[in-house]
Amino acid sequence: RENSSENILSSANRLLLHEGKLMLAESTRLLDVYLFLFDDFLLITKIKRNKKKYGGSDTSLMPVCPSLTPELQSFIREGGFCTVLDQPIPLDRLILKNVEPV
Repeated sequence: RENSSENILSSANRLLLHEGKLMLAESTRLLDVYLFLFDDFLLITKIKRNKKKYGGSDTSLMPVCPSLTPELQSFIREGGFCTVLDQPIPLDRLILKNVEPV
């Protein structure tokens, strides 16, 4: 939700523990997602790719935050972006289970 996600990352005390790409099984299709695991919640974002260039500008010259992983920096330079898929999941409400690969 646009209005509630404005301050989602604003805590100065929040730590990013891990991030990375994952395939999410969503009913009948697979979805490319990018996860951000913070010390207090898990944020799932949907990977989107721009199909057109804006104004013919070279996005490879666009400055990217140096704290992002090289994989995410490269993705952004290629015109990609991430949008929040759903509400963040607080870690105290998250249950992790090992499953066998299908």
